[in-house]
Amino acid sequence: MKILGIDPGMAIVGYSVIEFNNDKLELLHSGSIRTSKSDSESKRLLEIFEDMQTIVKKYKPDIASIEKLFFFRNQTTVMPVAHARGVILTVLEKFKIPIFEYTPMEVKQILTGYGRADKKEVEQMVKIALNCENLPKLDDTVDSIAIAICHTRHCL
Repeated sequence: MKILGIDPGMAIVGYSVIEFNNDKLELLHSGSIRTSKSDSESKRLLEIFEDMQTIVKKYKPDIASIEKLFFFRNQTTVMPVAHARGVILTVLEKFKIPIFEYTPMEVKQILTGYGRADKKEVEQMVKIALNCENLPKLDDTVDSIAIAICHTRHCL
């Protein structure tokens, strides 16, 4: 089963594609969609929409696992992130990809056993799950991998 993990954002959308077979995980691809702050919000959303369509067409995921907005400390970024998330959900729906949503606390709880784990603890559990030493440098991309792995441990 191919799982598309997504960490939504307006400036950066982290994404990853993992293969899950017989309790074995393999990272097939990971990356990010980056939009320019100098572009209009509508142009940035269109870029996310088009890039996400390209990713879905290329990797043909069976399901998608996406971070759910539950609580946001920075009120100035919550609306743009919600808009970006809406665009991503629209693409997934367009391609009839089943969507599973997890809050950051759920991801941390499922991966580490502690809902308030820090980034380093989550990264360590991702390394263990993938049996690798090196992860992508971008936090958003690593978060997308964690979100995809979370689904394998929660629903499958």
